[in-house]
Amino acid sequence: MKTTRKRYSADFKAKVALEAIRGDLTLAELAAKHGVHHTMIAAWKRQAVDGMATTFSGAGEATKSTSEAELEKLHAKIGQLVIERDFLAKASGR
Repeated sequence: MKTTRKRYSADFKAKVALEAIRGDLTLAELAAKHGVHHTMIAAWKRQAVDGMATTFSGAGEATKSTSEAELEKLHAKIGQLVIERDFLAKASGR
């Protein structure tokens, strides 16, 4: 019988990681409460803390503007290729 890994939503991971960061319960207590292995909770907590630094550094905004610029460039390229295709289709007599 094939078993698949359990997948957890981002909201669930964030909720559990926040509880771990607060430190009201130990990792073992959180693991028992949510039915998740304590090493997973520790990894989620580490990811959350690492992610907080990028939130305050402004790196997220830089990535967003870079992706918007890249998207704009790709749209221009698509337009150019469509024009070339149409021109070549007319030239070949289609």
